Amino acid sequence: MKRFEGKVAIVTGAGGGIGSAIARRLSSEGALVIVTDVNADAANQVVNGIKADGGAATMIAADIARKDACFNLVEQAFGLQDRVDILVNNAGINRRGNLLSLSDEDWDISFTVNLDSMFHLCRAVLPHMIAGGGGAIVNTASQWGLYPAPNHIAYNTTKAAVAAFTQNLARDYAPDKVRVNAVCPGEIHTPMLEAGIRRSGRTIADLDKLVPFGRIGKPEEVAALVAFLASDEAAFICGSLVEITGAQAVA
Repeated sequence: MKRFEGKVAIVTGAGGGIGSAIARRLSSEGALVIVTDVNADAANQVVNGIKADGGAATMIAADIARKDACFNLVEQAFGLQDRVDILVNNAGINRRGNLLSLSDEDWDISFTVNLDSMFHLCRAVLPHMIAGGGGAIVNTASQWGLYPAPNHIAYNTTKAAVAAFTQNLARDYAPDKVRVNAVCPGEIHTPMLEAGIRRSGRTIADLDKLVPFGRIGKPEEVAALVAFLASDEAAFICGSLVEITGAQAVA
C-alpha cells in the first residue's frame, strides 16, 4: 500500500522503539518522513535504515522540551515541500514514583516533554494543515492515562492530559478537516520497557503472562495502528482514544 504517497509526516521521538517503527511504516507507504529526536545519532540511524529500504526520510534533531525548537522543527519540515500532512506526537518520558517520592524536576519535565511539546507542535502545524485543506495528528497517549498504574503518577497524569488534549483539539478543528486521534498502548516491547523491567527484576516472559493475548505488544503493531489513523481509510475517525493492549488490564 502507498497510502501516503506525496505526503510529508513529522514523527517525534523517532529514534526510539515505537517512534522508529512509526517512521519506517509511514515511509514504507510513501511518505517523506521527518525523523526527529533529541538524540541525533539515533535519529540518523533510523533515516539511514529507511533510505536503505528505498524510502524517503530526513533527520531534524530537536529538543522539543523547548518551545522555539518545536516551531523551528515545523517550519523546517514545511520548507521541504511546502506541506505538512501528518504529525505524530510520539516523544515521551516516564519518570517513575508516587507523589512523595517524585521530585519537582521529575514532575515538571514530565509535563514539559509529554504535554507541553504537543501543545507547541500542534500550534505550529495547525495553520499549515488548515491552509492545505486538512491533515492528521496522531498522539501517543497510554493505557495508563486511562487506567492509572501504581507508582507512576507523573506519567499517568500527563498521559491522561494527552487524552483530554486530543479530544479537545479534535472537536475544535474537525470543521477544518484536521483529524486528531490518540493511540493508547499497553505494554510494548521497547528499550524503555526493557530498562524498566531490569530495575523491577521481572522478565519479558513475566509480562507476557499478564496479557490475555499471550504476549506483550510489538512496536510495529502500534505503528500499524498509527498509520491507519493517519490514513484516509480512517476519514471519519476523529477524537478517538484507541487502546492497543492485547486485552490486558493495567498491571
